Amino acid sequence: MATVCNDSHGNFILYGFSDRPYLEKILFGVILVFYCLTLAGNTVIILVSLMDPKLQTPMYFFLSNLSLLDICFTSSCVPQMLVNLGDPDKIITYYGCATQLYIFLWLGATECVLLVVMALDRYVAVCHPLRYTTIMHPKVCLQLAMLAWGSGLIQSLIQSSATLRLPFCSHRVIDDIVCEVPALIQLSSADTTYNEVQMSIASVILLVLPLAIILSSYGAIVKSVLKIKSTTGQKKAFGTCTSHLLVVSLFYGTVTGVYLQPKTQYAHEQGKFLTLFYTVITPTLNPLIYTLRNKEVKEAVIRLGWKTWSSHR
Repeated sequence: MATVCNDSHGNFILYGFSDRPYLEKILFGVILVFYCLTLAGNTVIILVSLMDPKLQTPMYFFLSNLSLLDICFTSSCVPQMLVNLGDPDKIITYYGCATQLYIFLWLGATECVLLVVMALDRYVAVCHPLRYTTIMHPKVCLQLAMLAWGSGLIQSLIQSSATLRLPFCSHRVIDDIVCEVPALIQLSSADTTYNEVQMSIASVILLVLPLAIILSSYGAIVKSVLKIKSTTGQKKAFGTCTSHLLVVSLFYGTVTGVYLQPKTQYAHEQGKFLTLFYTVITPTLNPLIYTLRNKEVKEAVIRLGWKTWSSHR
């Protein structure tokens, strides 16, 4: 028998770290700083990728997509997070929660696919260098980027809609810092078996399978790089690939901790901190990783800075 709710579209309370007021004050400052760094760092990556002729390559096209994605991803949740940390009521409307869920899941799923595309780009560049420009044609790159954004959107429309159809009745306290699928499933008063199975299938398709493809690609890359006789060539190949692999490790390492752990263990402090890490910390670190470990990006940033400074003299 279906559960009937009199106020299915009432407000929610994002509990977050309400039991630790001292931690909320610290987190407010830390998250605000990281959010500003995320906006600044990823904006710089987008600008240098668009404006520097030397960076008009598939690798930097996908990198600029990742930077745009990170800006949108953090902006979908961090402003509300900051409001809740400074507001003792911590209220978010049903429609506000629904909007956040759709956008948050869309962009998160998109990043899972985009990281696979970036790994395949590196695989073609290292393992098939002579055919790289033919295979990674600008039209193909655009289609791959559209595939990433489109598949993320489809996943969000399916899973978010199924989650929001659940009755929540009198249970309005979400024990999390954002409106996420696992927390909302746990909150529902109805049978959530279908939603849990759906989430498990989505996790395999968007987390386990992409990670397997990425690791396989880098396995082939390592074999190919070790065949290069030039030490300089090996360092250059490993340099560009290790940056992406580090980004993959940071993102997948935290997201899998949230979506693949058992439901009974989800809404605890560990899950909240993992969510905090991949929504706030990882998008800030991405541009730093690519800038500090990539000579081409560092030189492009310097050129852009010099050009900007010269135009204002």
